[in-house]
Amino acid sequence: MPSYTVTVATGSQWFAGTDDYIYLSLVGSAGCSEKHLLDKPFYNDFERGAVDSYDVTVDEELGDIQLVKIEKRKYWLHDDWYLKYITLKTPSGDYMEFPCYRWITGNGEIVLRDGRGSSHTCPFLTAKLARDDQIHILKQHRRKELETRQKQYRWMEWNPGFPLSIDAKCHKDLPRDIQFDSEKGVDFVLNYSKAMENLFINRFMHMFQSSWSDFADFEKIFVKISNTISERVMNHWQEDLMFGYQFLNGCNPVLIQRCTKLPEKLPVTTEMVECSLERQLTLEQEIEQGNIFIVDFELLDGIDANKTDPCTLQFLAAPICLLYKNLANKIVPIAIQLNQVPGEENPIFLPSDAKYDWLLAKIWVRSSDFHVHQTITHLLRTHLVSEVFGIAMYRQLPAVHPIFKLLVAHVRFTIAINTKAREQLICEYGLFDKANATGGGGHVQMVQKAMQDLTYPSLCFPEAIKARGMDSTEDIPYYFYRDDGLLVWEAIKTFTAEVVGIYYESDQVVVEDQELQDFVRDVYVYGMRGRKASGFPKSIKTREQLCEYLTVVIFTASAQHAAVNFSQYDWCSWIPNAPPTMRAPPPTAKGVVTVEQIVDMLPDRGRSCWHLGAVWALSQFQENELFLGMYPEEHFIEKPVKEAMARFRKNLNAIVSVIAERNKNKKLPYYYMSPDRIPNSVAI
Repeated sequence: MPSYTVTVATGSQWFAGTDDYIYLSLVGSAGCSEKHLLDKPFYNDFERGAVDSYDVTVDEELGDIQLVKIEKRKYWLHDDWYLKYITLKTPSGDYMEFPCYRWITGNGEIVLRDGRGSSHTCPFLTAKLARDDQIHILKQHRRKELETRQKQYRWMEWNPGFPLSIDAKCHKDLPRDIQFDSEKGVDFVLNYSKAMENLFINRFMHMFQSSWSDFADFEKIFVKISNTISERVMNHWQEDLMFGYQFLNGCNPVLIQRCTKLPEKLPVTTEMVECSLERQLTLEQEIEQGNIFIVDFELLDGIDANKTDPCTLQFLAAPICLLYKNLANKIVPIAIQLNQVPGEENPIFLPSDAKYDWLLAKIWVRSSDFHVHQTITHLLRTHLVSEVFGIAMYRQLPAVHPIFKLLVAHVRFTIAINTKAREQLICEYGLFDKANATGGGGHVQMVQKAMQDLTYPSLCFPEAIKARGMDSTEDIPYYFYRDDGLLVWEAIKTFTAEVVGIYYESDQVVVEDQELQDFVRDVYVYGMRGRKASGFPKSIKTREQLCEYLTVVIFTASAQHAAVNFSQYDWCSWIPNAPPTMRAPPPTAKGVVTVEQIVDMLPDRGRSCWHLGAVWALSQFQENELFLGMYPEEHFIEKPVKEAMARFRKNLNAIVSVIAERNKNKKLPYYYMSPDRIPNSVAI
């Protein structure tokens, strides 16, 4: 009787093992075996991290093995099990591998595809397009998998005008495969409390609504920080050079753009800024030469400030900031208007004004930048967008599809972290409301407005940089976010092009891949709400388009998120440099502001503590973080893709070296886009 050697690998994450009964059936071209209980007497099978082998003897010839069916049945209490893979040694001595990397829950079962078989492009590719499945049982397996997933992964509108998200009220409602291994590790309430303990700031919470005495008083909650950048921010935050630098390399380096024409709503004249211009040119001439830049916070105009605490009034502004590239090629501010409509009660503040007038104007800009960063740059344009890609992937691409295998590592835990955020952080009366002036619904209004500017080209990194006129390395030599981002973008695009080339030998194959087209259409219809103006493709027609699309997905989830997330503690932990709320309205006149008034406007002690805890918690890497290029789950087992992955890692390592060399001896190193600091996915 034919005998097979079955090897079963259990995951190594928390709670991956099981005490339940595990049964295996083999499905071949000539028949199906009976169920076999996988069990070794007096041995604890399927422990966390275990690799167990079994001899399975069948009654008759099965032919070529096409599927392996695994069933889990309750032993005592239901005990979820994470199966990594199964390998099979056939009676003829051939080895087959069945990647899984999924949870089996309850009295569950899972059917795995064969680890070999033919493809149009290569007979040894395990990832298959739909056209590669000619056998009825494989076509049926493919169809059933998607039908099941589409019932599990349903779209939901969390708020009108938002990208659609997963239909789950809380983390435990999610499909087990996309839940965190340990929910405790991503509990925002626990993480904030832990942050406050680590930073020794709980002692200030009893004085929640009391003000700080002066700027130096903020150091009382800064005492445990041993961070070179944040300490430098603390010491230099009032300087114009530090203010301008942050628009290039701080945690929100995506707003600054070259000013080609002064907007009518910002009536700045040469006379106003003459003392800031170093080239003996008029303002108009400086604009023509490309030396003037602008950051416009128009998005905040009309947004409601937080009213969840009736004891504390909170305020927002919608500033416009004009910046200048000086003779040292550094960016410095030269004019700030704190609201959108010019007028006597909306003066234009200048570096030549009284010290505290100018300082307060810059603080308002920094606070506005914080709000746009948190809600739009970070939440909308990385978290929510990546969730859209993830849901569409699970709904439309079977596990055997090469694009699923490519993208699954880059949506790891994203739907889970966003669900947690909706459950605890950005929900009504959530943690977001405790410290932020855009809490209480303002952040929702911001996303609804910003959706009009969320376009596919704006997610294509090189296009986005060029659209803002920030692409010239000669004109703007210190824009490290741009320089490093372009290197990582090209490395990802080269990698995706290699993978696409392995499975799609022509543009026609791309067009005819209906599962791929359904994935792209799901993103457009549900994620982008079918907005034609979004520029998101409804379909993909060429291999080149597909490479770019996949690069957008991976870059957004990895490099872009890393750049705007893990920089928060560095740049926002010194409260005056990134106030999450202001407790008095913007000034309507010059010459009346005192340092005492500024301190009173800044967040009180309690909100400062919540803010510091938040930026600390959000800037931490996950335990066992997987960084860009790391693919420990071997969804691909074919040699051509593994070789492409090796080349990808080599390219990324070269970028790490370039960035490390550039950062040597820098007082303000830029490392957020270094691949060894870029997690694969949005997971925090």
